[in-house]
Amino acid sequence: MSGAGRQKASELRLVKEAKLRDLLGDGAGTRLEASGVLYRDGAFLVVCDNLPSFIRVSSELSPKAPENCVIDVGGRGRKSGGARPVVGYEDLTHDALTGHCFALSEAEPGRSGRFRARVREYDANLRPVGSAPLGFPLTHANKGMEGLEWVERSGKGYLLALCEGNRCQGGRRGRKPGGGRIQVFRRDGKRWAHTATVRLPRSLPFEDYSGVSVRDGRIAVLSQASSALWVGRLSTGKWRVDEGTVHPLPTDGKGRPVYGNAEGVSWVSADHVVVVSDRAKKDGPGRFRAKDQSVHVFLIPNPSPSPNPMPSPSP
Repeated sequence: MSGAGRQKASELRLVKEAKLRDLLGDGAGTRLEASGVLYRDGAFLVVCDNLPSFIRVSSELSPKAPENCVIDVGGRGRKSGGARPVVGYEDLTHDALTGHCFALSEAEPGRSGRFRARVREYDANLRPVGSAPLGFPLTHANKGMEGLEWVERSGKGYLLALCEGNRCQGGRRGRKPGGGRIQVFRRDGKRWAHTATVRLPRSLPFEDYSGVSVRDGRIAVLSQASSALWVGRLSTGKWRVDEGTVHPLPTDGKGRPVYGNAEGVSWVSADHVVVVSDRAKKDGPGRFRAKDQSVHVFLIPNPSPSPNPMPSPSP
């Protein structure tokens, strides 16, 4: 695909935001390294890469909301399905038909020096069901899978796992734009078998990828390093996307990024998304700390259909 097909767009518009600690109080601790978010049942379900629990907060982002709480999902210090004890999660998604949730661990050591991401499954009441690795080898422990989404096609469910680095690589090659990849998995007994790859547009200028969400055939992919959101359309047939549109996250009065730790994204409506931010690095710009460990709701300005929608291929 050529870069000419991808539209440039204006910044996302902030609707509301709040620090997780302000929503939860001191009982949740001071380090809330938010990494993934899911809009579900009128609330935001958040995971952190340093906590084995889920966090639920009101979609109104009100500190007094009764649904604001930390949910113990049975992961603290426990092993599940032969995996290492749960430390934290990178993202989560859910199957709307069964109500089951799936939580993603970035990478675990495997054979031959390779790594594999792991998905843990929870029932509709967030009770552990089991876990299994994703059938895709990774080269780096800290550059694994960052985003997770559930997609139904022809009565079958698939997990879409977003690689953090370009071409699913770490190091310099992983930071070179043009190689965004989403790996597709289907349940095969007790494992998740790799079935396809979604290649994001080569023209996409992202240095990394930190979150993915799909709604009504539209796909949103977030980048932390590039502080931007790409919105495209996912084909209903083959695993392909169009060129889509890049929306920068809001900047300050000097045009500098302020959302430098954006880690997870979920659709809220046709023109709104919720984003969560990780803890800012101590040596990073001070302006990032004002937005870290937070939940943000953004409006996508003037959403419009893709100029080149993906047709459904003939059977």
